[in-house]
Amino acid sequence: MNDISEVKIRRAQPDDAAEIATVNVTSWRYAYAGIVADDYLASLDVDHRTEFFARYLGEDHPSRTWVALADGRTLGFVVVGPGRDEDAEPRDQEIYAIYLDPEAWGRGVARDLMRTVLSDVDADATVTLWTIADNDRAQHFYRRHGFAPDGVEKREEIGGKDLTQLRFRRN
Repeated sequence: MNDISEVKIRRAQPDDAAEIATVNVTSWRYAYAGIVADDYLASLDVDHRTEFFARYLGEDHPSRTWVALADGRTLGFVVVGPGRDEDAEPRDQEIYAIYLDPEAWGRGVARDLMRTVLSDVDADATVTLWTIADNDRAQHFYRRHGFAPDGVEKREEIGGKDLTQLRFRRN
């Protein structure tokens, strides 16, 4: 990918599902290579994810999804909604997903998506997210945007591998 022209961020629609799914699968394969089992990453299916996102984006729920677009294609997406952790307060928000086409990494697109999310939530709301402990790149990005690990961890099996996830919080 050459230089990215102006990035436009807008709310996602059900017809964005295929491009969101492509970004999701491609990002997983790059971001989690060497962390998540290779055979699991290879098994990720864009058609299956497209069905999921089309259904999800067509439902009525309190989460919000944005897409970042440039040069006629979707470069990334972010989903935020009410906090789902058992210790979440009613106003807490959680970033459920933020993924970028790897060709757009380091070009400011994720920063723009994060700024969109943070400007959408109440100024006094706590925002949390979960990240795999071995994903140093993501942790660095989250720290640059005011998030910090809060000491809460969970174990999750992904593709047959037991992984530690860390919760990050921004007050």
